[in-house]
Amino acid sequence: MREEQAGLRRECLVSSCQSCNFQRIPVAHLYRCENCVEMLFVRGSGNCVQCDTPLRKSNFRVQLFEDPTVDKEVEIRKKVLKIYNKREFDFPSLREYNDYLEQVEDIVYNLTNNNDVENTKLRMEQYQRENRDLIQRNKAKLTREQEELEDLLLLEQQSNEQRRLEVLQEEQRQLQAKKKSKQALLDELEQSQLPATILLAQHKVRAAQLETQIEQQKQAVKSTKLFSTGIHMRQTVSLQPMPRIDEVLYHYKPLQIETYGPQMPELDQLGRLGYLNHVRAALPQDTAGGYTSAMACYRAIQDAFSGLFPPKG
Repeated sequence: MREEQAGLRRECLVSSCQSCNFQRIPVAHLYRCENCVEMLFVRGSGNCVQCDTPLRKSNFRVQLFEDPTVDKEVEIRKKVLKIYNKREFDFPSLREYNDYLEQVEDIVYNLTNNNDVENTKLRMEQYQRENRDLIQRNKAKLTREQEELEDLLLLEQQSNEQRRLEVLQEEQRQLQAKKKSKQALLDELEQSQLPATILLAQHKVRAAQLETQIEQQKQAVKSTKLFSTGIHMRQTVSLQPMPRIDEVLYHYKPLQIETYGPQMPELDQLGRLGYLNHVRAALPQDTAGGYTSAMACYRAIQDAFSGLFPPKG
């Protein structure tokens, strides 16, 4: 049975380096130390020392997770999702989308656990052939979304850097102000005729005023409160589904208008009854907005028939 990454048989999955038993660095599901990889694949490729399977040095990688099975599953999932990259809006119903996700998970599970690998790969190849155009379109969409996200992250990084520089400049100004205050105290102690106790008291008052001014400036600087996604910091985002609210649906009832006059003909009967014979036909520019001659005639009949009979009582 061959593996997904480098075509290795199961007996190639050893727990330590077969050559020197040194620190193991799992690469492409085959455990070898870094020195052995450099020695065995000097030319960029070579055969497995145990099963003689052709291997490439570029397929070796450093293990990221402590559990090698998790590391293997992550790599396989990346490859599978490059092919099975449909989104929810690509399906007519949520049920079909969930079935699609379940199919993807079955493929990842089979490749990770060496279950029916050959048939699973054939399924993937067939799906890739049948959905080649859709896969390419979704890849392009994903690339655009990643570019937009990278732009947002870059803007956020630039904004953070700008705020950091502003804070540093403000700290420098505060430090210079404190140094000037101390130097002014020393100059006054050296040149003034007033007692030192009075000068020190005046210096303490000026220092307190300076600290108050600095604190007000800090509060005036608005700290960022939003992430790049628009979510407020320290906001608890609920992932629970929205509660369903059962409400009584609106039921339309035709509007009954009492005109206190004779019964009027319906709108679609005006032409048959001859009401439109003496009405100006609508021009093409009139009908662009939905106007019709029958509409104007019907409104005139409503005005003429309304209020002819006095209300009872």
